[in-house]
Amino acid sequence: MIRKIQFNNKIVNFRDEGKGNVVVLLHGYLETFDVWTEFSETLSKTFRVISIDLLGHGQSGTFDVNTMDLMSDAVNAVLVHQNIDKCVMFGHSLGGYVTLAFADNYANKLLGFSLFHSSAYSDTEEKINNRQREIELVNKGKKQLIINANIPQIFANDNQIKFNTIIKKIKEKALLTSNEGVIATLKGMMQRPDRTNVLKNTKIPVLYFIGAKDNFIPVNVALKQAELSNKIKVVVLQNSGHMGFVEEKDKSVREVSCFVNDCY
Repeated sequence: MIRKIQFNNKIVNFRDEGKGNVVVLLHGYLETFDVWTEFSETLSKTFRVISIDLLGHGQSGTFDVNTMDLMSDAVNAVLVHQNIDKCVMFGHSLGGYVTLAFADNYANKLLGFSLFHSSAYSDTEEKINNRQREIELVNKGKKQLIINANIPQIFANDNQIKFNTIIKKIKEKALLTSNEGVIATLKGMMQRPDRTNVLKNTKIPVLYFIGAKDNFIPVNVALKQAELSNKIKVVVLQNSGHMGFVEEKDKSVREVSCFVNDCY
């Protein structure tokens, strides 16, 4: 069931389906909770699955700057509204940044968390400059250039033809993201702090998905973060880029299901 709540006078849109132990799914930049549809349909046969449109995306509202902390507050507002005290959270890319912020701010609500192709590091100077260029393109009415450049690259190069139909759908959804939402989210990502301490000091299990063919996060960079704690379990998806839950859905579902059961 799709629901909406008010958060600081903005709408937060989310989907709540299934019954059982609670799994929360947070999507990436320029995506919506629809990116999880097939994944959540499978998971919701066993678990209660909450998938949320992050601030600035989908049907959710936006602020001037969508910081990771603000986004985590919006996620918490959904959980409070749905009377959820404990969950296991999965964050894809941007959603991983929000998951880390949530783990920092609301650790008592997590039984475990997972990063799908994400990073605890803050933006490098090069990355900040790239995001600033994207803001300038959006301001010039050229959002489609960003979408056309970025979306295919979230899939492994040798998977882009295979998943061409899905790529088109993600592009269509991305085009509906408001300019204000894109800019506010880019600003929020640029400002986010390093959260390697969250991984280093975690007292709960962490599942870290790495795509062997990820065009955005080199495997060695991801593995270095995964070594920060013995609480972190690594899953390397050999045939995936930055979208393992689509590119290798069945394996991802198995790993997620086992992890959630272990956390509970």
